[in-house]
Amino acid sequence: MFIRLTKEQQKMIIEDIQRFFYNQRDEDISEFEAERMLDFIKENIAPYIYNAALSDAKYVVESQYASIEEELMALERPIHIK
Repeated sequence: MFIRLTKEQQKMIIEDIQRFFYNQRDEDISEFEAERMLDFIKENIAPYIYNAALSDAKYVVESQYASIEEELMALERPIHIK
């Protein structure tokens, strides 16, 4: 999956990964190693997160559509046939 990040975003994420490894594992990893980790996440993990986000968005849109449909139905006027 191709995810576009700005240079600033990528730099911040790489620093976050380095900080995580240092704080959680007492490991200093290089910028290169952190960048490889980011590439792994983008290629292997991000698609799951992306698909879950799409599913959540679909649920919200469907819920809003159902609500709008109910509101429109409530506006219908009865037709009296003589």
